[in-house]
Amino acid sequence: MKTKTLNNRIQVAFLGIIVMTGILISLLGAYVVKKNIIQRAQLRVRNDLNVARALYADQITTIKNAFELLANTRELASAQEKIGLDYLFIVGRSDLPELRSEIARQAFNGRGIGGTRVIGAAELERIGGGLIEKARIAVKETPQARPFKRTALDAAMAIEYALPLGVDSRGTVESVVYGGKVINRDTKLVDTIRDLAFGQPGPNGIPAGTVTIFQDDVRIATNVPTSSGERAIGTRVSAKVYDTVVLRKQLWVDRAFVVNAWYLTAYEPIKDIAGNIIGILYVGIAEKPFRDSERNIMLAFLLVIILVGVLAAIVSSVLAASIARPVTQVLRAARELSKGALHHRVKGASSVRELNELVEAFNSMAHTLAERELSLKVSNEQLAGMNKSYLDMIGFVSHELKGILGSIVINIYSVKDGYLGPLTGQQKKAVDAAAKSLDHFEDMVRNYLDLSRIEKGELTLHTAELDIGEEVILPAVGHLEKQAQEKSMRVECRGASGIKITADKSLLTIVCNNLLGNALKYGKAGTTVRLDVADEGKQTVLSVYNEGDPITGEQQALLFRRFSRLPTAKAVKGTGLGLFIVKAIVEKHGGTVQAQPQPQGNMFIVTLPKE
Repeated sequence: MKTKTLNNRIQVAFLGIIVMTGILISLLGAYVVKKNIIQRAQLRVRNDLNVARALYADQITTIKNAFELLANTRELASAQEKIGLDYLFIVGRSDLPELRSEIARQAFNGRGIGGTRVIGAAELERIGGGLIEKARIAVKETPQARPFKRTALDAAMAIEYALPLGVDSRGTVESVVYGGKVINRDTKLVDTIRDLAFGQPGPNGIPAGTVTIFQDDVRIATNVPTSSGERAIGTRVSAKVYDTVVLRKQLWVDRAFVVNAWYLTAYEPIKDIAGNIIGILYVGIAEKPFRDSERNIMLAFLLVIILVGVLAAIVSSVLAASIARPVTQVLRAARELSKGALHHRVKGASSVRELNELVEAFNSMAHTLAERELSLKVSNEQLAGMNKSYLDMIGFVSHELKGILGSIVINIYSVKDGYLGPLTGQQKKAVDAAAKSLDHFEDMVRNYLDLSRIEKGELTLHTAELDIGEEVILPAVGHLEKQAQEKSMRVECRGASGIKITADKSLLTIVCNNLLGNALKYGKAGTTVRLDVADEGKQTVLSVYNEGDPITGEQQALLFRRFSRLPTAKAVKGTGLGLFIVKAIVEKHGGTVQAQPQPQGNMFIVTLPKE
């Protein structure tokens, strides 16, 4: 893992805080801008849709008021031009079979009624007045619109009102006047709604908003411009809007793709008097000016953040250097101390009180270390002398005792085995006890001699190729045969013959004697000790298993320590050195030794390299 200097970490921390602050400010700014610009504009568009709806409905009211005003003046038949209608008819009850206007048909029920309806091509032809040409609109390919096979509209959408006229004595309506305006290509209608809803164009001459009336999904009257600046007559609404407004009969108030750009829009369905959706009323504002304003504000935010970040980076760099300089001096001094230069001290003062206290504490520590080093040096020299004397004494005493002990053992066993004459029962019991004590004493002396060699670093290897079974294991088994017989135990060897290994024969014999001796000492009487040898390629594995109390996890930590014995082994005499010596010899050979508790006993496994 790559590390960084304190100076760099402080600067990175400062910059991290600056960046996080900048991000949070940017997010807050974006939220505020969106809330105050985009959402407010969208809310305005929704309100403008309410105005547009009222102005559209007012067109019908205007026709109604004119009809009611002129109905009793006998000037109604000639009022078409005065009112500004595209058609005006007075029909009687006898005309009902041929009458196509559902609005006019409803007026025969005795009340005036108005609304929007679609006039088919055949009816337009009968009406005349060039309405068929005015109604015909070529349908244009429009991005994001739904698939559409028709290439032109022949029908027209009209705003119409019908008023009952003559009523007989029975209250039956005898005649109805009805008339209307064709919306197709009526630029005056959509421009009037736009100007009243959004206000007059700004200083740049660009209108604040746009208005469209759709027949189904085709623009029949609009002031939305195309890329070339013309009115987008014949273009179509996007598929998403159509699905929401026409198919699902819901209001749309959201951004939408209009002809060739994104707008903040509001759409609602236009229905005939039967409730069928025949078109859409739209108002919208081009999104780009608001997005440009949003972008400019965010760029201003970003510029301020960058300037503040640069200033903060400079300040943090200066501050980090002032903090890091004393710490760096302490670090260099610590390195000198680690090299043994205990008289090295940190010089210089900082403007930060805590850093000055750190320098003073370090210098005090260095002084204390120098004094302690001197004291430890004297103590170590004394301990080294004492340890050498201790090891020399162990080696000398063990060596001298070994010679004396050998003579005593020979004499005791001569008496015990009856070479010097028969013994009484009581004498034999006493001699057997003495022989057992001498066996333990002999093991102890041998272990202390080995300990002395290990502690003094005199455990050297004299390696040679040998047959581990014939030259080490079988002799050890024979040496301990008498001990096994005393506990009615036997030793079973498997795979011991023919395995070659390069090792120190005498040291491996010590290892084998200790492991087998422990297995016999701590194993249950009358059981079998299994000794297995296996050739595993580049290494030889020796394992010794005896039945007994399994060693627990806590007890395993006590194994292989000097003078360490398990609480369960206190009843058996021992020095606590055997496994320590085994571990030292095995590791000297480059191998490992470990204890593995088994369900009914314990297994010690030695792994040795073959060369």
